[in-house]
Order: sequence, then structure tokens, then C-alpha cells
Amino acid sequence: MGYFGKLEEKLEAQELRRKGLSYGEIMLQISVSKDTVSRWCRDIVLTEVQKKRLLENKIYGQRKGSQVAAENKRQKRLLRTKEIFEKSKIELGEVNKRDRFLAGIAFYAGEGNKADGDGGLANSDPKIIKFMIKWFKEFCEVPMSRFRGAIWIHEGLDAEKAKKYWSTLTEIPQDQFHKTYIAKNKIDSKKIRKNIHEYGVFAIKFSDSDKQRKIMGWISALMGDKIADVH
Repeated sequence: MGYFGKLEEKLEAQELRRKGLSYGEIMLQISVSKDTVSRWCRDIVLTEVQKKRLLENKIYGQRKGSQVAAENKRQKRLLRTKEIFEKSKIELGEVNKRDRFLAGIAFYAGEGNKADGDGGLANSDPKIIKFMIKWFKEFCEVPMSRFRGAIWIHEGLDAEKAKKYWSTLTEIPQDQFHKTYIAKNKIDSKKIRKNIHEYGVFAIKFSDSDKQRKIMGWISALMGDKIADVH
């Protein structure tokens, strides 16, 4: 490109700069380096409005770049988590009846009612509730007629919807549910609840002292003799 071609590009770049365009925006219209644009336009003074626009665009660009980086990081984390889950599933292998038996004892040891004769377990995770209702029936031989359900849910959520949900999941009839406990929202509290369970916390309950004591005996045998003494 000759002298006059370069001069024409320089004049065009300066005109665009006077209109308030950034060096990057000018480079999109004129194929020259940033150093060249900077040298051609360094003596051009922008208005306060133009400076404000460029600053806002810069901040927006930085924010957008951060959002893109965050999303990329999130996608990598999700992919890595999926890979770990798949590997864990392979490591676990097939789950047999004894595995389910021991898993139920462990769940009850952590979440179950320990008071003498007061059988049951509470949790917000539908998978755990579904597993344990089957466990109580299979290993404790608790009939459906002996089960009772109870819901603990925050104010403002749909208690009737939650009742229908848990009844369908557990197959416990709604007329075997205790009165739902509605937890009032603390207006003056500064604590922010991160986890709000749409269907609340569900409690499986049954009254059978001997069966509850048997479960406690299993826990004692497992934790006292089978696990804690392993060297």
C-alpha cells in the first residue's frame, strides 16, 4: 500500500476516534495494528461522554469475560463430576440384598429415631425416603397399615402438594399422615436459607417397640462388633 493509502487510513482512523470509538472498534474497520492506531490517534482528546462510554464498554467486556470464564469452569466441573460418578458406579458394582440391609442400618444410625419404641426416619431426599420405606417393609416386616407420615415444611410452600408428593412416593395413604408442621419464616433473621426444599422434610414413622429395638440392636452389633473393632 502506497503513501496515500496509508494517509487515507490514518485520516479515517482519526475521524473514527473523534466519534468516540475505541482502538479495538477502529481496528475492526481498518486493518492495522493497535500500536499504529494508538500512534495516529494519541493527540485526539475525547469528550467526557465518549470517555464514559468507553469505560462502560470496558467494564462490560471484563464482566462478560468473567462470566464466560466462570461458565467454562462450571462446565469443566460438571464434566469432571460426571466422570467421577461413572467411575464410582463401576467401583461399587452390583448391590445385593445384604448390601441393602447394611445400607439401611447405616442410614438409620445417622437419621433414624433413637428413642425407645419410636421407629422412623426423617429426610428431605426422596431417594433416601423411598429406599427406607422399602427397607422397613423388607427387613423389618412393617406392614403399610402401621406406617405414619409427617411433613415439616416452610411457610409459603404448597403443603397440600407436598402431602400428595410424599404419599405417592411412599405409598402411605394421606389419611395416615400426621398434621403438617409449617415452619414460620423469620422476618427479622439475617440468615439466608440456601436450601429450600419444595416438598419439605418427610418423616416415616411406625409404632412397634420390638422392631425399633431390633434395628437398634443391628446398629449396636454393626458399629460395636463388626466395624469399630476392624484393624
